Amino acid sequence: MGMFQTLLLSLVMLGLMVSGYALATGSAVSKASNRRLQAVRYRHSESTDTKVESQLKKAIAARKPKVHRVAGAGSRAEALEMRLKRTGKKWTLSQYLYASLGLALTIAVLIYLRSGALLLSLGIGMVVGAGVPHMVVNWTINKRTNNFVAKFPDAIELLVRGLRSGLPVTETLVVVAQEVPGPVGEEFKAIVERIKIGRTMEESLQETGARLGIPEFNFFCITLAIQRETGGNLAETLSNLSDVLRKRSQMKLKIRAMSSESKVSAYIVGALPFVVFGMIWWINPGYLSGFFSDDRLIVTGLGGMVWMSIGGFIMAKMVSFEI
Repeated sequence: MGMFQTLLLSLVMLGLMVSGYALATGSAVSKASNRRLQAVRYRHSESTDTKVESQLKKAIAARKPKVHRVAGAGSRAEALEMRLKRTGKKWTLSQYLYASLGLALTIAVLIYLRSGALLLSLGIGMVVGAGVPHMVVNWTINKRTNNFVAKFPDAIELLVRGLRSGLPVTETLVVVAQEVPGPVGEEFKAIVERIKIGRTMEESLQETGARLGIPEFNFFCITLAIQRETGGNLAETLSNLSDVLRKRSQMKLKIRAMSSESKVSAYIVGALPFVVFGMIWWINPGYLSGFFSDDRLIVTGLGGMVWMSIGGFIMAKMVSFEI
């Protein structure tokens, strides 16, 4: 089998993966139809719960950036820079790019010296250079997000106590920035600094919410916005919000405990073939040299990687729960 046939077979396998993903996630036409039906229900329903749900969805959608929604930026470079800011570290875009390039070159040189396969070395180097820094940034963001979510109900309780003692909202924000440690205090300190230079509280909160992308903080922003429009006891509203966030955190912990065994099993099953292949190749490269020279073994290896990727994707979806 020539190189052209190998490439053609790889493209066919890639097409099968894309088709399977489309079937698993559903068609865009059906999703659009469901959205239109929900819009009609929100428009003509007389239920109070439905109207409140509609207002919350509109408020959340208004705070979502229209381009590069994950990072809240207008270009991919700005999106990457925004993700680096979410880590809470002083990492710059140039440092990230240099680290990715250096890691890619190092891995490519090591594999080339071991195997002598230039294209394979470049391919693995590019994958590792692009993937490992991305995974490190994701892990740092998730760690900081979890710390923020864990301390955020305490910050809201501190806000409630300040409001009940007669302090205005801006002064209670200053107290939270000074008293609560970790990422919560850092973010509230940034909000207070924006207010001091002339920004409104709503604008400061919306900017922080768009950058963080944390649902709990978005709930907080929506609560303040609705209370300013409708009036009422803000301290009581924030107290209820704090109780809801604590229950939400408890539910996440229960789901995490229930799905931990499945996640560990998925990690072991997914990583074992690659670990065994790497160990055997490092100990005795000649035993697996056919996977880099024989077209039939190359196709077999590519097919195995495709099916392993499909299995890993399915297992990740099975153990992934959202609240």
